[in-house]
Amino acid sequence: MAEETERRAETPAEVNGAVGVFVLLGKQLKLLRERAGLSQREFGNLVGYGPDQISAMERGVRTPRPEFLEKADEILNAGGLLKAVIPEVEEAMSRARTRHPEWYRSHAAMEGEALELHHYSNNAVHGLLQTEAHARAVFAKRRPFLDEETVEKRVADRLYRQQVFQRSPRPVVSYILEEMVLDRPIGGARVHGEQLRHLLSVGTMQNVEIQVMPTRLEEHPNLGSAFNLLVPKGHGQVAYLEAQGFPQLITDREEVRKIADRYGIMRAMALSPKESRSLIAQKLEEL
Repeated sequence: MAEETERRAETPAEVNGAVGVFVLLGKQLKLLRERAGLSQREFGNLVGYGPDQISAMERGVRTPRPEFLEKADEILNAGGLLKAVIPEVEEAMSRARTRHPEWYRSHAAMEGEALELHHYSNNAVHGLLQTEAHARAVFAKRRPFLDEETVEKRVADRLYRQQVFQRSPRPVVSYILEEMVLDRPIGGARVHGEQLRHLLSVGTMQNVEIQVMPTRLEEHPNLGSAFNLLVPKGHGQVAYLEAQGFPQLITDREEVRKIADRYGIMRAMALSPKESRSLIAQKLEEL
């Protein structure tokens, strides 16, 4: 049922007819970048974004933030062309109800405004950490098969969620990844290599800590499913779980406390952020 609901859901740009704004803006951005003789990676380094994010904006599937447009306008010598569309972009964003299906909207809204985000992943790279190519490979292999349009919508939504890292004030974010998550080459060696490099990049952000739970450990307090812990703005901590497409939002204080307690013990047992970066770098070299 959740899959069918998500299949029918529209992104906010589609709901409000704003998709044209972002597609046209993306084309202008690409033209200006190429005219400046910059690759997506080179341009991204200048504005503080990765090449996947620049690619997504140029294709109109990621919303460019006003501060990005101001900086890009100066770097690309656009003469105010990009700055001029900021009001339209802000209006389109304000009209957007959500980029997510009904069953996910409550969690998506909390995630976008949360003061703290903590995640445990036992069989997949968390969505907020996925590269565009990795996300596309994940959705392309989903069963039952998704049509190409639906895959692109889901990839766009996943990239859109990642704007949480750039918002202000920045949330406190932590991850515990099972080591086996780092070993599955989803999408092939090239895509997997990019994903590992992305983990190393995100892990250097001041507000983000990524820890790896080594497989050599005999056990730890949570040998069940993956989970998320959030501290929404103006509310107490909540937990979010999803199994086989069935979401569960937990708000009961005692149940949330138990999950948070397990997470705290796991953070103490996992490799430190520095040790985790070293392990990820080692796996990247071995590809």
